[in-house]
Amino acid sequence: MEPTTTVNEIADGIYRLSTFVPEVAPPAGFTFNQFLIKADEPLLFHTGPRAMFPLVSEAVAKIVPVESVRWITFGHVESDENGAMNMWLAAAPNSQVAHGALGCMVQLNDMCDRPPRALDEGEVIDLGGKRVRQISTPHVPHGWEAQVLFEETTGTLLCGDLFSHLGNGAPLTTNDIVGPAIEGEEIFHASSLSPHTVDVMRQLGDLHPTTLALMHGSSYTGDGGKALYDLANEYETRYFRTAS
Repeated sequence: MEPTTTVNEIADGIYRLSTFVPEVAPPAGFTFNQFLIKADEPLLFHTGPRAMFPLVSEAVAKIVPVESVRWITFGHVESDENGAMNMWLAAAPNSQVAHGALGCMVQLNDMCDRPPRALDEGEVIDLGGKRVRQISTPHVPHGWEAQVLFEETTGTLLCGDLFSHLGNGAPLTTNDIVGPAIEGEEIFHASSLSPHTVDVMRQLGDLHPTTLALMHGSSYTGDGGKALYDLANEYETRYFRTAS
């Protein structure tokens, strides 16, 4: 069966574009999710890999014209996060990649077909109706240049690979996402365990997000701060206390 990309609004003006790939981690399979913020200056978080560009661009076109996308962002440099980056730059002539200054210096100044915008730590981009704040999370869950974005008007944290879990569940859930995230970690071993891992998770929890937009798996609505604190506690117990 050919993959399709589904579109669901998970918060006011924030859309989840999800492609389920059963061949990844069978039998449960894996979702690859992008997020479009509909605003005066639309923002796409995650581009998807190059092979998914036709599917993702078709999904975006259901919400806004593809050429109207103004900002292209992602959590870190990896094929599923930014593989189609330059295809998006070509399709949306006024678009620009925006990323933390470190990521621009070590990766994106060379990789982008147009110069990226290097964001200062904590810088806010006013999209017109929505506001996104850049937050660096080096090596959390992985990648020196890792970051997340926090959409302030809806309380939505664009989490990247945090809480990644298997399966093709509901677009938005109130169910536990910490247990499935730990199950996913036990399979993929994808997290970098640095001295700051649990501190970063707790600092994100201090934002008290009400929606967690996940790169892989169902997004979450509810007490996002508690979910982040609980995830930090699980990592501390399983991967740090046991190591010591």
